[in-house]
Formats: sequence, structure tokens, C-alpha cells
Amino acid sequence: MLKESQVYNYWDIVYSCFVPHEMLSEYRMPVHVLIYVYSGEMVVDDNGYRMKVSPGNYIFIKRDHQVKLLKHTIGDAPYKAISIRFERNFLRDFFNTLDKATLPKDVKRIREAALLLPKTPALQSLFLSLFPYTDANVKPKDEIIRLKMQEALYCLLDTNERFYPTLFDFNESWKIDLLPFMEANYTQDMTLDEFATYTGRSLATFKRDFAKVGDLSPKKWLIKKRLDKAYELLSSGNNKPSDVYVAVGFKNRSHFFSAFKRQFGVSPGGISAACS
Repeated sequence: MLKESQVYNYWDIVYSCFVPHEMLSEYRMPVHVLIYVYSGEMVVDDNGYRMKVSPGNYIFIKRDHQVKLLKHTIGDAPYKAISIRFERNFLRDFFNTLDKATLPKDVKRIREAALLLPKTPALQSLFLSLFPYTDANVKPKDEIIRLKMQEALYCLLDTNERFYPTLFDFNESWKIDLLPFMEANYTQDMTLDEFATYTGRSLATFKRDFAKVGDLSPKKWLIKKRLDKAYELLSSGNNKPSDVYVAVGFKNRSHFFSAFKRQFGVSPGGISAACS
């Protein structure tokens, strides 16, 4: 019985196993992902709409969309899954091999952030062939992985024609509003590069767009927001500085203490002692 989470990553195919507890995560990927759950269960929350992915089922999650994933055991069976990520360059190379005259016309994109897929023989065959590599000591060759990813694309395209305009949309990433996203996620351990990616922008465009909606640079805004939240938590008298700095998104304890004292003129310990 495994006692901790394990993740094996072979190129853009990821094998994951999480045991024995539940694991809730915010999922924001700049690439499309196909996931097969073969043990345990995953619940996908798309802005309040919940989808249960039980063992033996498949789900497709679109790029540049935010969903919540709850992974948990079923009885003694831990959560285990295989994910295939489709980078834009790989999709572009694949698209260039297709006969454009045979592509479906006037087909609309998939609008949902996440889509449960039918159990087709093609999908079942694909993931069955990947099982031998669930052992971390058995690493497939890059050529085999590329072939399996191409096979995965054919599986999706055969499942629903709407995958054509969805997968092969090479326009600029979908942009979401900056401030609402940052307000909801400023305590997350994310860099500015990650904030830019998850809002559908390059870092330069992210900074340029942020200047239109805020008086501070995104870095200064993020630090101030985290420090204000830390002050609020410490003022309640129920939190220790050693716990608060992580809770508000700081990685480095000494950086947090020096930034806090610089902004408020007192150390985090001074606020905590005064309010306890």
C-alpha cells in the first residue's frame, strides 16, 4: 500500500497516484488535457457544475480554463490516473499532416471547460497500451510516446467533430479579466509568469494590461495584497506569523518578515502579540 503521492512524468504523459487522503486542487492549465481515471475517483467542479469521473472513465479539460479537482479513494482503492497533455506545437505539427480538404466544415468549438467522454474501444485500447509504463522503472521511448499522443488525438477527433476547431485553434489564448482572477488567487503560490499564463497572456502583455486597471505594478500589487491579508489574519489573534506567511502566498519567511515591517512599521510578531 502506497503511503504518499507519486507522479511519473514521461514527456507529456503523466501517471499520478494520490493516497490515502483526499486531494483538492485548483486546475489551470495552458494546454488541453485528456485524463483517464482507473482507480479511485475524481470530481470536477466547473464553476458550480460538478462531474464525477469514476474508474474506467475519461474526461477532457480545455486549456486556459479554471476548474477544481477533488481526487479521493474509493474504499481501499487509491486515486490513480493517466493524463495526456497536448502542447500547442505538437497540435500544430499534427494539424499540418492532415488533409485540409477532408476537415469538417461549420463545426462549433466545445464550449464546456470539461467534457466527459464515451467509453469508445479506441480510448480503451489506447490507455490499456499505456499501463505497462505505470511502473516508474519502465520508461517508454520518445518515439513511442509521440505515437501514443497522435493516437490520442485521433481518438478525440473520432469521438466528436467539435474537437477539430477546439484542438486546432491557434489564435491567441483566451483572455480572462485580470483583477477578478488575481483577487481570487493572490494567496496561491504563483509567480507573475504563472498569473500571465493562466489569464491567457504573455508576461509583457500581462504587465501592459495590468497597467490599464491598476495604479501599482502587478508585483507590488501582489505583495501589498498578501501583506494586507497577513495583517488581517494576525490581527485576529488566532494565527501565528510562521503559519500566516505561507497562507498568504509567500515562499520565503525572511522576505515576508522584512516586507511586513517595511509596510506596517512593526514586525508580524508584534501584531500577533498585541492582539493575543
